[in-house]
Amino acid sequence: MWLLDQWAERHIIDAQQKGEFDNLPGNGEPLTLDDDSHIPSELRAAYRLLKNAGCIPPELEYRKEAVALADLLHTVQPDHPQHHELQRRLALIELKLRQAGLSTDFLRGEYATKLLNKINEE
Repeated sequence: MWLLDQWAERHIIDAQQKGEFDNLPGNGEPLTLDDDSHIPSELRAAYRLLKNAGCIPPELEYRKEAVALADLLHTVQPDHPQHHELQRRLALIELKLRQAGLSTDFLRGEYATKLLNKINEE
């Protein structure tokens, strides 16, 4: 063990014995660890850093925007001047999601319909 590691370990043990860790938030509760097994090991630290900073991948940002646009399109009348522009933006985002290899079925509600049919069959 390196000298720095030994020094840090000694300070941690001293702090534990003095009870300095006893009143920390989350004391006694299990840790909630993220499942990052699908992320390559060399990218895990960078992804965690971005996640903790509140940044999300562009694909997820597109998903959020697509859901918001779809909800907005349900409230706007087809003869409204912005309806065509909203449809065009949604189509562009769908294209970007498909190019990223993501499904856009969540916008159509097809999954919910299939799930309800399956539940009703049982």
